Amino acid sequence: MTQIRIDQLRQEILERSRELVRLREAPKVFTPGTSIVPYAGRVFDEEEVVAGVASMLDFWLTLGPEGEAFEAEFRGYLGVFRSLLVNSGSSANLVALTALTSHKLGDRRIRKGDEVITVAAGFPTTVAPIIQCGAVPVFIDNDPTTANLRVDQLESAYVSGKTKAVMLAHTLGNPFDLGEVSRFCMERQLWLVEDNCDSLGSRYDGRLTGTFGDLSTQSFYPPHHLTMGEGGAVNIVKDPTLKQIAESIRDWGRDCWCPSGKDNTCRRRFEWKLGELPAGYDHKYIYSNLGYNLKPLDPQAAIGRVQLGKLSLFIQRRIDNWMTLRLGLADLEDYLDFMLPTHAMAWSDSGFHWQAGKPIVDPSWFGFMMIVKPNAPITRTALAQTLDAARIGNRMLFGGNLVRQPAFVQLQKETSGQAFRVIGDLSGADRIMNDSLFIGTYPGLNPDHLAHMIATVRKAFGRG
Repeated sequence: MTQIRIDQLRQEILERSRELVRLREAPKVFTPGTSIVPYAGRVFDEEEVVAGVASMLDFWLTLGPEGEAFEAEFRGYLGVFRSLLVNSGSSANLVALTALTSHKLGDRRIRKGDEVITVAAGFPTTVAPIIQCGAVPVFIDNDPTTANLRVDQLESAYVSGKTKAVMLAHTLGNPFDLGEVSRFCMERQLWLVEDNCDSLGSRYDGRLTGTFGDLSTQSFYPPHHLTMGEGGAVNIVKDPTLKQIAESIRDWGRDCWCPSGKDNTCRRRFEWKLGELPAGYDHKYIYSNLGYNLKPLDPQAAIGRVQLGKLSLFIQRRIDNWMTLRLGLADLEDYLDFMLPTHAMAWSDSGFHWQAGKPIVDPSWFGFMMIVKPNAPITRTALAQTLDAARIGNRMLFGGNLVRQPAFVQLQKETSGQAFRVIGDLSGADRIMNDSLFIGTYPGLNPDHLAHMIATVRKAFGRG
């Protein structure tokens, strides 16, 4: 009888949770100029809340059955060897890069002083792990039209015997030139890490981003394509050795691969002899790497599983919202440069026009970027202030040209200019830093939001 009552109470709690969310999250009247239009945010209904509450009622808390299920489902979506949940996209980048420093990789490991090619304009935690691991980032420029790297600078950035990896983000959901970058890395036996945090669901030549490199990373922070509140993932594309190392880095650096709450899955728990430890030392407390504890919680994974089931709808809405904005602002091309997918030559109301012989690129847009031209009647800052006044969320392209950021300027001072290298004058990254911003494409935007966004930008340029 006790179990029957427990089951009844559980069901009541979940039903009440559903009811609460339906009442609290009922659609609200939108008032242009008064209601907030976020650039991004969580999109959810009662199912995510019920999944999180149900997991909390079980009170497993640490990464467990929901996490294991999410990892399997997410791995299946991408079609990779393994996905490992972590507590943020930034942690995912840290785990991925740190894994490549492991002694288990032999001569290919990244050692202190080795170089990793990256791009100048972007988010700082794509680059920070390179420095945190003792390596040297080599910054190449961005193409302002795609906001991705200039692939023509890869050769100039490469130094035989020093360059060990390329670590790049797909900017705002726009895949970088994976054909050229993959070829470059394969020919030189370089590791490729795809920061896929802003680009879940994007495709290059029909294939999902996050599946081309040796490792890729995801973020599940609320602005991203699906959310767990906080959270991220490291995707091991095909190499089992990298799975073992990345898992160890995430889980304190331990050699044991048993999940939380499980012991002796290797059936040799007291038979190992590693390092200078005595024979038979408990494998759960043998550490082969200098790691961290970067796992999320199981209730987060329960929420993520519901979100994953909605991912295809979320992606399509992002694509549709981007196109609605582009159509609505089409006559501002004399004042604004608009982002194009990699390998696209132009845009018209019928779609993108592609470079001959190049793959088709299908972005799952994270945002809608605009670059204010020098002849425009207002500056980028004035446009941002106008959007703010209209309560429309907007953002710069993250850190802009990262080498101009105070943390990187200070690093160069402290190391007499040895903390990083720069290829060229980074004029593309500077243009993005000085003249660009982006507004939202996230699936929570409705036609009223989009109409207000379009009207506000048009009015800012005298086209209201």
